[in-house]
Amino acid sequence: MTELLPLIAIGAVALGAALLVFLVFASLPQKAAVRELLEPSQVQPRRTDDTRPFSQKLADTLPNGYTGWVQRQIIYSGRTGDWSVGGFVLLKLFVTAFGVLVGVGAIVIAQNALMIGAGVVMMLLFLVAPEVMLNSRADDRQTAIQRALPDTLDQMTIAVEAGLGFEGAMARAAQNGSGPLNDELVRTLQDMTIGRSRSDAYSALLARTNSEDLRRFVRAIQQADRYGISVADVLRVQAREMRVKRRARAEESAMKIPIKVVFPLVFAILPVLFIVLLFPAVLGIVAAFS
Repeated sequence: MTELLPLIAIGAVALGAALLVFLVFASLPQKAAVRELLEPSQVQPRRTDDTRPFSQKLADTLPNGYTGWVQRQIIYSGRTGDWSVGGFVLLKLFVTAFGVLVGVGAIVIAQNALMIGAGVVMMLLFLVAPEVMLNSRADDRQTAIQRALPDTLDQMTIAVEAGLGFEGAMARAAQNGSGPLNDELVRTLQDMTIGRSRSDAYSALLARTNSEDLRRFVRAIQQADRYGISVADVLRVQAREMRVKRRARAEESAMKIPIKVVFPLVFAILPVLFIVLLFPAVLGIVAAFS
């Protein structure tokens, strides 16, 4: 094993160097693959001079598919104004470099195969950690939007039946709660207040979210507005369907619990239980035969 340590260390260094070279000098230029997801006020014109920050230049060297995925996840996370693709790529560069250094150090000083495997696993974890964290943040926000939608529709239905208009009911429901769905509704109302058409504001709302239930609801409202259907009836039907779907999802999650419990039960609980129950008997048998 000691003879293989130099080769493993050289391979790890080569792997880290290849990753860094890919992040910095990838040949495919970035194009605005997801510019349609952003509002016109948020889309910045592409500058041709060299005054752009280093993080943006670094992002321009990466493939379109990767930068487009990062931009979508940033939008779904609700951090469009705070985070950028260039900043995320720069963060990934530093995290990857740190992971490679730590992994190579663990491999170089390793005395057994376990430490070598731990070093390799550590490098892989640092490599994918930024994407996992960003995707988790986006999924959590979209899940919160989907869960809050039925209750929000119930509030809007009550407000419309009480005599408010659809925008007034939306404003009342958005002001009566807190969460990502309320923030998105407030932003949609602000878009219509500054002069955007209702259709464009709804399209921007759909671009900022990834909830299929919300997409279906917005499309139903657009069709009701186009064909003159009663908004109260549409809200009532949509709220009832959302509640049924939420109940079905809860039942599905409950049915998956026994399967998810099998792994910790078999590999964590049962071995400890067997040790506690059988250890005194084993000691008695050993003492009897000795």
